[in-house]
Amino acid sequence: MSITVTALTGSQILAAIGDLAELRMTVFAEWPYLYDGDAAYEAAYLREFTGARDGILVAALDGDRLVGAATASPMEAQKAEFRAPFEARGLDVSRLFYFGESVLLPAYRGQGIGHAFFDHREAQARKCGAEAAVFAAVVRPVDHPDRPKDYVPLDGFWRKRGYAPMDGFVTQLEWKDHRDAGETPKPMQYWLRRF
Repeated sequence: MSITVTALTGSQILAAIGDLAELRMTVFAEWPYLYDGDAAYEAAYLREFTGARDGILVAALDGDRLVGAATASPMEAQKAEFRAPFEARGLDVSRLFYFGESVLLPAYRGQGIGHAFFDHREAQARKCGAEAAVFAAVVRPVDHPDRPKDYVPLDGFWRKRGYAPMDGFVTQLEWKDHRDAGETPKPMQYWLRRF
């Protein structure tokens, strides 16, 4: 398969929103997110993202089909719950770039696309003068009933990219798991890489 990985900005992102929403709901339905997707939420979230100054969408395309995507934008453009752990410690969020989702359909994994996602986002962060990049990953109990027996966390991949978990930097985000009646809070651990 021939995959093209390209960075989209501005109006190019707007044109990809419908495909990105569908991709997010598909990939995040899997472990460890178990997200019971909501199209209305996706549309609102992605419209908000496109309004962020210096935001970038890195798209993995198989022909014209979006098979993977990763987003990034300045931390100061993120929701209050994303900024809170940093602002509570008096850190300047204007010097940070936030890496949002990184989603890729299973058939396309293991081909270096994840590295390309990070390369493009890190280049955008540096171009915008950020001193560091951060992202948040969900923390699930090791004995969670939906955890696949063969699950391998991405921690090793992230560490090879130069990222490390930030002690005490955790935020809570709410979404609906497949097995739940409504949204419940999930702990999200921050990882950071300085440039």
